Amino acid sequence: MPSDPAPAPIPRHLAVIMDGNGRWAQRRRRPRMIGHRAGARAVDVCIDFCLETGIEALTLFAFSSENWGRPEDEVGALMKLFLGALEREVDELHRRGVRIRFIGERERFAEAIRARMNAAEAQTAGNTRLQLSIAASYGGRWDIAQAARALARDVAAGRLAPEAIDEAMLGARMALADLPPPDLFIRTGGDTRVSNFLLWQLAYTELWFTETLWPDLDAATLRRALDAYAGRERRFGLTGDQVAGTQPQENNA
Repeated sequence: MPSDPAPAPIPRHLAVIMDGNGRWAQRRRRPRMIGHRAGARAVDVCIDFCLETGIEALTLFAFSSENWGRPEDEVGALMKLFLGALEREVDELHRRGVRIRFIGERERFAEAIRARMNAAEAQTAGNTRLQLSIAASYGGRWDIAQAARALARDVAAGRLAPEAIDEAMLGARMALADLPPPDLFIRTGGDTRVSNFLLWQLAYTELWFTETLWPDLDAATLRRALDAYAGRERRFGLTGDQVAGTQPQENNA
């Protein structure tokens, strides 16, 4: 009897740029904040999908280092939305076994938001069903720079020789160093760039882009991304034959 086909591979770690909230609102002739509120609901869709499909880690790009340069009223409204979401959602995420963490320049946030971040991380620290990382006031270049600074401090203190520094040592000081690198990156909204998100961690990540605006995200869109991921061959610099374990042997005759 023919054997059953192997199940389609599922990414262990999914990274997402949630783009298109403003355009979603503009198309409806509504204020941009209406789009951000609708986008917050799409976060729930994404978390639900990960829990249902067995994805182990989800990293969401919520607010970039560059977003601080947006109009002051929009930044202020985003901060209120962020704080409200923390106050509303953490208990339910904790009940569902989700661990929450934040990566980025936390000191740039107001004290009230930092306190809620710390409380959310402490409350959910023991959860293992889904590792939810929220990149807030985050930039990939900042991440690399802060890892380099950590190594520089060790060198200055005499704990580390400069020649001992290698990729693994730098990587161990990056944000999310305890997680596997993202297997799949999704960006909604139609733009096809990574926008300073997880620059170190995305080195061999499969990239998938969609015109769907973030507030319109649904499970069907996420399923299309997973189907595309399942159809790709991940070689990590090797040949297809090597990955398949069928590398032809050299003929030494």
